[in-house]
Amino acid sequence: MNNQHYNLRLCFCFAVVILIFAGCAPEIQRPVEVVPGKKSATEALSVLKARSQNAVSLLARGRCLLEYYDPENKKRKKEKLDVIILMKPPVKIYLQGDVTFARKPIILGSNEREFWLLMSPKEISTYWWGVWSEQNSAEGLMINPRTLFEALGFLKTGADESWSLSNQGAFDVLTKQDRGVVIKKIHINRRDYLIGKIEYYDSKGRDLALAELKDYKEISEGYFVPASIKIIAYNQDSGADSLSITLNLKTIKPKEFNEGQQKLFERPPPGNLKHILRNEGGEWVEQRQ
Repeated sequence: MNNQHYNLRLCFCFAVVILIFAGCAPEIQRPVEVVPGKKSATEALSVLKARSQNAVSLLARGRCLLEYYDPENKKRKKEKLDVIILMKPPVKIYLQGDVTFARKPIILGSNEREFWLLMSPKEISTYWWGVWSEQNSAEGLMINPRTLFEALGFLKTGADESWSLSNQGAFDVLTKQDRGVVIKKIHINRRDYLIGKIEYYDSKGRDLALAELKDYKEISEGYFVPASIKIIAYNQDSGADSLSITLNLKTIKPKEFNEGQQKLFERPPPGNLKHILRNEGGEWVEQRQ
């Protein structure tokens, strides 16, 4: 009986040891699912174009963090603002970042004819504007209305022949060239085929701007808008970021605009801003008040 009791205890101990080691064994790692990319730039662009065609007029509200460089004090400054965005494809957009109704540190907009940007912080105090027909780009503008349009899911791709496709990790990357110079890169997550970031370059291939996009919401059938948008504008002389705007949109919804709201798509007067710059043939020319 003693031997039998001893043997039972020994078996029990072995069982406990086996269970302990079994519990400490590393979990079997399941292989990460590899999502194949598109086979051509045309195939990738067709998905993005279809999404753009689903774009609707929208109204978005949220918070905005504006960061910019103060050359006088040689340091970066931050302003936290309430933000409202109205977008009416294909060309009308309006963004207003304000602290109070009377003080609007930033206003960005465009319509069929013109584009404009007002920045009232005293370290900047500048009004930029131009006519699309005279200059089909807003290069050099701190925040480009077309960049915001694309961040909100309405892309202007142009001819398929100007694009090439490559695969980088989990992303398809579309690269656009103009006269042999890379001017744009679109990074698309292959899992949901939503855009993670868009890189912009100037006519000399230098960093111009970056849009980082995440937390997408489906606003209407087939139309997705990121609730988190960060746009960085680079200083082309130093290569450093000179301004960034981070948008955290709390509400995004389709909207038909009334007559009063439609007036927001008209270029406002410059008011008492210190500098007025007009885009003439790709150059920013200072104008008198």
